[in-house]
Amino acid sequence: MMTWLLEPLQFSFIVRALIAAVIVGIVCSVLGTYVVLRGMAFFGDALAHTILPGVVIAFLLGWPLAVGALIFGVLTALGIGVLTDRGSLKEDTAIGVVFAGLFALGVALLSASGNYTLDLAHFLFGNLLGVTAGDLWVTAVLGAIVLLAVFLFYKEFLVVSFDAVLAVTLRLPTTFLRYLLLILIAVTIVVSLQVVGIALMLAMFVTPAAAASLLTRRLPTMMGVAALIGAFSGVAGLYASYYMNIASGPAVVLVATFIFLIVFLFAPGRGVLLRSA
Repeated sequence: MMTWLLEPLQFSFIVRALIAAVIVGIVCSVLGTYVVLRGMAFFGDALAHTILPGVVIAFLLGWPLAVGALIFGVLTALGIGVLTDRGSLKEDTAIGVVFAGLFALGVALLSASGNYTLDLAHFLFGNLLGVTAGDLWVTAVLGAIVLLAVFLFYKEFLVVSFDAVLAVTLRLPTTFLRYLLLILIAVTIVVSLQVVGIALMLAMFVTPAAAASLLTRRLPTMMGVAALIGAFSGVAGLYASYYMNIASGPAVVLVATFIFLIVFLFAPGRGVLLRSA
């Protein structure tokens, strides 16, 4: 058993991948609780795809991919916020328009760059085993910023998520908090880019948090449980990738999905099979 666990750790790239997977699992899952509670899954999925042009431009210019992704992610989050705040478009409509347009732009830029299929697969599904020491530092710093912001604005996000009318009554800066949450989602997507890629990003936001929501109703506990599920999914998915010779990003997501299904069926008091019994 110990040999099975320790064998992959002789490779430095596996160790870096494990650390990155744990960081991403925790950060995505903690912020994902707000995504689940506020019904923002579609926004998270759309935002993950709209960073593709930024990633491709950074790739073509030889910049770190995180730079282009972060710039486009923040600009997209702010742009969608502006479109919906002015009331000219409903939020889902604005998200759909921006999502389709920017993702198409990213694919067009990528197709013009050559080696279209290989590069698109890398961007869409991540390259966890290719995490460098520099990528790891970027992931750790941005992840720490997201977690710090969630800690500092915990009470405000809690009120806004559960009772928007009360938030207005308490004179909380609801517009600022909304934009801040959108930006934090964008930053978290950048954190996750190398691990699970654009196409699978939504799973790390939603799946661990959704499983945790079936196990507890208290937000702090939900965040903790979701973080544990996310971190475990990252580690178990990487080991599955190593021993089963499958892509690392999809392996991480499949582990998280399997855990969700187990919880969905057997959660105490809320599992489908236990309720039926």
